[in-house]
Amino acid sequence: MKKAFTMLELVFVIVIVGILSYFVSSSFQRNPLREAADQVVSHIRYTQHLAMIDDKFDPNDARFKANPNYSASHNGEWYKEFWRMRFYTVSGIVYYVVFTDKDRNGNVDTTTHTEPAIDPLSSKYLFVGNTPSDPKNNNKMDLTTTFGITSVTATCDTGYLDFFFDNLGRPYVNSVAANPAPYSGLLRNDCNITLANATQNVTITIVPETGYTYISAQNY
Repeated sequence: MKKAFTMLELVFVIVIVGILSYFVSSSFQRNPLREAADQVVSHIRYTQHLAMIDDKFDPNDARFKANPNYSASHNGEWYKEFWRMRFYTVSGIVYYVVFTDKDRNGNVDTTTHTEPAIDPLSSKYLFVGNTPSDPKNNNKMDLTTTFGITSVTATCDTGYLDFFFDNLGRPYVNSVAANPAPYSGLLRNDCNITLANATQNVTITIVPETGYTYISAQNY
């Protein structure tokens, strides 16, 4: 007599496969909050990489004096050119930029776009941009519109949400841009950056000295 499945056994198999398929598909559902966190971590690491291959030490200001926006008032402030990531919240929109402050004035250049970093994957700026028609504008830097992020906070917030790196990959906080002592802004404790939407949040941690960055907590 040939062995075969009974109808009841087939029903059980179908039910089990259906349950497994539900859980598997649920695990692959899009989570914009996690996507935003992964992107920010990737860009923090890229900022550190740029800093390590582009030493900004310029004791005689030779490079700075060749800048069209040179101002003698910023002589000796070579450390203000460290590659950095800065977060902004304007009219409820959270966005960020990766740049080097070549003219040492404390702001990213929004006219000539010589200061923002270039995304190696898309060749777009790591910057939202002020000119909508510019094909190099990167809308992914707008965390609110793209990912639904409503706020960003940090335990190392010193006014601006700024994170710098030197050529050794060491992380700094905003005080490096305001203090005449180049190394005064070195990060001394873990910096926890929290991205949040209406109901969930995720925390990114930057470790002192090494600058190691990772997702340390999530609530979703």
